[in-house]
Amino acid sequence: MTLVKFQGNKNRGVDNWVNDFFSPIFNDSFLSDRFISRVPAVNVAETSDAYHIELAAPGLEKGDFKINVDGDVLTISGEKKVENTDEGKKYSKREYSYSSFTRSFTLPDSIDHSSINANYKDGVLKVSVGKKEEAKVASRLIEVQ
Repeated sequence: MTLVKFQGNKNRGVDNWVNDFFSPIFNDSFLSDRFISRVPAVNVAETSDAYHIELAAPGLEKGDFKINVDGDVLTISGEKKVENTDEGKKYSKREYSYSSFTRSFTLPDSIDHSSINANYKDGVLKVSVGKKEEAKVASRLIEVQ
């Protein structure tokens, strides 16, 4: 078997020029920040009594969240608007910051819809979804004979 060295594309000069021209535009942090989906990280845990959802959302306030249960779907959404205005100045550029997210979770049939609680502290939203009494697993020690 003979090995042949790959020569590549003869028009690499044009490709390099195009990459050099467009690379700063698409790699600009101003544009890339707008294209990145900003969804908070979520931890979901289960205990014998409830399901616990922890959502990392620093910089928000309690009023920025909306938690909705529709059937077996729990939806957590948040929206933050920041508008810095100063009426005494004449602006040539003014930037506003809007951010929003939505996370949905399918709940099992074993949940108790009346025992859903939420707490926001130190940038973490904690949602506790209680289980129905018949869904709670009774634990006991079984003695080996």
